[in-house]
Amino acid sequence: MSTYIYGIVAGPHPDLPERMDGVGAPPLPVRILRCGELAALVSDVPADLRPGRRDLEAHHGVLSEAGAPGAVLPMRFGSLAPDDEAVLTILVQRADHYAERLRALHSRVEYNVKVSHNERAVLHQVLGENPELRAMVEANQLLRGGSYEQKLELGEKVAATVRAREASDADHVRRALEATTEAVHAEPAGSGWLTDLSFLVHRDTAGGFLCAVDELRVNQPHLDLRVRGPLPPYSFAEPGTAEPAG
Repeated sequence: MSTYIYGIVAGPHPDLPERMDGVGAPPLPVRILRCGELAALVSDVPADLRPGRRDLEAHHGVLSEAGAPGAVLPMRFGSLAPDDEAVLTILVQRADHYAERLRALHSRVEYNVKVSHNERAVLHQVLGENPELRAMVEANQLLRGGSYEQKLELGEKVAATVRAREASDADHVRRALEATTEAVHAEPAGSGWLTDLSFLVHRDTAGGFLCAVDELRVNQPHLDLRVRGPLPPYSFAEPGTAEPAG
């Protein structure tokens, strides 16, 4: 058997609910492995564990439950150690780092916001704001037998204008939401979204953050905002989400 690591908590963290099952088949109970001022949320799993979708849900469930009464420093999904002793060794070696991160993340949660354009709405908006493009479309050059070069020019101008709008909208979303948060993490470009942002939010101010999201939806109807949270603060566990032991 190996030891699966869900996250790190402070040593005095309350006990987990009785018989909270973790990952693996069959799932075994999650337990708290204490070491001085720190503790790890772990469970026993087969050494050849191949985590699947149910395991991902179990991983998130453990962290959400553990994060309710106190800060939890989440480990990435699939973090394994050879045994409990290896986990205890890591807790000792990185004690200062884990303690600092737990203090920084106390009472904080993460909200992920993915944004895309309503294509029809943004095209209408782009044409409304650009007299040149609007005139070209109103003249029906694209639909009434304009030359190939004319059609290509119009298509390129529309695409370039939409791309510029994507960049400005992404910046606007970030500025509008980060004012109510403590930190922001952006996923790299090319994720398939206009922007993909994670925000670190204090539990006490989460209402203000969600109000800011709702205000964006009302004032920017051409944007599709998809919000997940509250989540364990995965994106803010670093500097230094620990490498799995072993």
